[in-house]
Amino acid sequence: MIVTPLDSAVLDSKEQYVFYHKMIDFSLKELIVAVQQKELLNKKEILLFKQYSDLLLYSIEAMRVKYMYDDEENMKVDLTESGFPNYLEFRYLFNDLGLREEYLGKLTDVELLKEEFLDTLLRKKEPIAKRKLFQASSIVYYTSAKKEYIFNRFVQGKIIEAPEGSPGEYLVSWSFYEVSHNRPFICYMYFNYDGNNVQNDREEIYYALKTVADRELALDMMAYGIDKRLPKVSPKLIKRVDLGPIHNVFAKDENAITHAILEGISKKTIPLESYAISLKINEVSSRSEFKEGSFFNKQIFQRWDDIYRQKYVFAPHRIIQLLYNKTPEIMNTLAKAPIQISGLK
Repeated sequence: MIVTPLDSAVLDSKEQYVFYHKMIDFSLKELIVAVQQKELLNKKEILLFKQYSDLLLYSIEAMRVKYMYDDEENMKVDLTESGFPNYLEFRYLFNDLGLREEYLGKLTDVELLKEEFLDTLLRKKEPIAKRKLFQASSIVYYTSAKKEYIFNRFVQGKIIEAPEGSPGEYLVSWSFYEVSHNRPFICYMYFNYDGNNVQNDREEIYYALKTVADRELALDMMAYGIDKRLPKVSPKLIKRVDLGPIHNVFAKDENAITHAILEGISKKTIPLESYAISLKINEVSSRSEFKEGSFFNKQIFQRWDDIYRQKYVFAPHRIIQLLYNKTPEIMNTLAKAPIQISGLK
């Protein structure tokens, strides 16, 4: 299913935006802690997972500031199996901050705005007009938000030495925001390198990843595509984390977990701020190698094993009870029992 901006919606009020941003920020931070505590990834992978998640949190906070007092524009929230802002919002942020200097030149001088605020509050004893508050939030947005920290369509990590005992000598990570799902994915590849210095070929490796592995494909197809494009690289393990959906009151999809939560909220058996997070970790390993090509131009390829799929659900205790009652068929197929995280107060 292809998701478009038409599958997104603007929320009814600024109060809802405040609630939405608080929920997304809180739930993602809970997820980061839980993934680390339950050791669903190894130490190096968790460190990288946190770095990509921090970019995501930074971007969502920038959106909060951007739209705080803007009555004309509203942030689009995805309605399908996501819970995240629509992918276009990340593009808008990136484009905005690319024109930072141009926008700052058009905004009211900070000192003048401060004097106006003080005069209105202390002398006139009147509330600040929304138009002026929007000017102030725009100044904060354009002066504090940095383009390099925005979660872009594709985010490339560095090539590093893999931890001892890993299936390959090197580890490279990357992340992408899948347009068709409006969700972030985080990927890891362990590989061996047939050359003197892997850093000499890093641009070629990065280009191949951005070209072949920037969207959700069948993992073995992605692995084969990377392997074919990089003769000196022998991928040994590729792991992909699908972050989401975040099931909450803002979602309007057919997902069974979302439906159970919405039904519970509508019947007032669980509070409005109830949520759960789904997370999937798929990986594929090389089991052997084979040669392909002519006598003078042979290339060694990996023969891939079956894809290993793991599903997890994170939720507060009350929601876990609800899901066992309403969706036992899903709970019984998880890699671990549902992982408890804190509820939003």
